[in-house]
Amino acid sequence: MKSFLIIGMGNFGHYLCQELAKYDCEIMIIDNVEERVDDMLPYVTSAKIGDCTNMEVLESLGVSNFDACFICVGDNFQNSLEITSLVKELGGKLVISRAVRDLHAKFLLRNGADRVIHPERDVAERIAKSYSNSLIFDYIELDKKNSIYEITPFEECIGKTIKEVNFRTKYGANIIGIKKEGVPMIMPTADYIFKKDEHLLVVGETEKMDKIL
Repeated sequence: MKSFLIIGMGNFGHYLCQELAKYDCEIMIIDNVEERVDDMLPYVTSAKIGDCTNMEVLESLGVSNFDACFICVGDNFQNSLEITSLVKELGGKLVISRAVRDLHAKFLLRNGADRVIHPERDVAERIAKSYSNSLIFDYIELDKKNSIYEITPFEECIGKTIKEVNFRTKYGANIIGIKKEGVPMIMPTADYIFKKDEHLLVVGETEKMDKIL
């Protein structure tokens, strides 16, 4: 069973805690506002009220015992930076910090963060891409170069098999699934025939896919 420490019970920390709780994880949370901590008690293994810019408070948490420590302090960058640095200094195995701006991310990575997440930016990009293009229903960025798209079949593909279309060569992407009426079918065979009322789950280079779509 994995164990996680979540520092900061603002909106992001709140929802992260709820989601992690679905996966039968051990979760400890801490915030300096009692009401925020109390709201999350049904979801966590343990909880504390305290100021994590204080080294003694962090030492009492045993940060080195957790599989990952999430620093979800976004409204005060100075505090986020201090906490990130202290958690790493105390032996945090995997320190994941929330950033509001790209500039913040650079400083966090230089001061102890192993990874940086941009929840507001990432969601905004996903929504913009999905709603600005009628072909795209959903979009997940895997890394800086590759993404997964849920798209409608191209008009020229309908009625043909994957093999006939030669999808990978023609579009530079791999089909990893077909979704019909919300139900996915993973890794269809080369003889699968494209239909109008379904969605394709494809993975490819983001730059190339954006040009095609």
